[in-house]
Amino acid sequence: MNILGIETSCDETAASVVRGGRKILSNVVVSSLDEHRRYGGVIPEVASRRQLECVYPVVAQALEEAGLKLGDIDAVAVTREPGLIGSLLVGISFARALSFALNKPLAEVDHIQAHVYANFLGEKRPRLPAVGLVVSGGHTSLYHVREPKGFRLLGRTLDDAAGEAFDKVARFLELGYPGGPAIDRLAATVPQTGLSFKCAALQGSLDFSFSGIKTAVLYHRRKFQGTSPYPVAEVARAFQDSVVQNLVEKSFAACRKLKAKTLLVGGGVAANSALRRRLEAESGREGVDTYFPELSLCMDNAAMVAGLGFHCLN
Repeated sequence: MNILGIETSCDETAASVVRGGRKILSNVVVSSLDEHRRYGGVIPEVASRRQLECVYPVVAQALEEAGLKLGDIDAVAVTREPGLIGSLLVGISFARALSFALNKPLAEVDHIQAHVYANFLGEKRPRLPAVGLVVSGGHTSLYHVREPKGFRLLGRTLDDAAGEAFDKVARFLELGYPGGPAIDRLAATVPQTGLSFKCAALQGSLDFSFSGIKTAVLYHRRKFQGTSPYPVAEVARAFQDSVVQNLVEKSFAACRKLKAKTLLVGGGVAANSALRRRLEAESGREGVDTYFPELSLCMDNAAMVAGLGFHCLN
């Protein structure tokens, strides 16, 4: 079964063809990131206008790379939520019109759950049930994953998402946008640091909070901005270490609570090198198999949408 996936939840315009829910035949992503960089974040109107221009040629390219025609498509899948309203409308409107014109089924899927499903697009098939950790610019959530389309929310951020905190801290430190990759690279240049920032513990809860640590970095910057030189790399390292520790602790607490032996990680922050190292190291001690999508599938893409859409239709 060939599923055409369409993803337009934020600043990317993406289309992909996935066969049988797992085999990626094509995966095309066009980003308007450069147009947003000057503003230090995504401008919704700019994103949706760019997606209006790109959605048809991106879908056409995905079909061409898959070696298929529209008539070879068995169903269409599209991101329904969450995301920027204008951007979502572009993808949903296009997908519904295409589904109607082809007289093919349509699956409207959850973008966050699709990030978890990205782990099923690799060579190894993860064992279920599992705990799913989604870490991105807009979301930080923990799920109990009983089947590819069976999700139960365990915990979520009460304020800033992890990726959002990375972007804001990078702005305080004048590292540019997007902040996650910049902080990851800079933190790697510091073997260790005596600085320390703390995330809210929220004891007894699987929820997250990153607003406090973001504010702590801001106050540190204001207090010591006259220091020459200001220890930007050490601050980046201390901030990243604390966020990573919090994500790791909550994830394995959820695994222990549910007696789950599989952890599925997805979202843009899943590409963070420090998070990957800590989760992999802790996995051995906890006896948990931890999965990450390949780096291209951590970011927003349509292959994960098409893959999850297959299960929603079956």
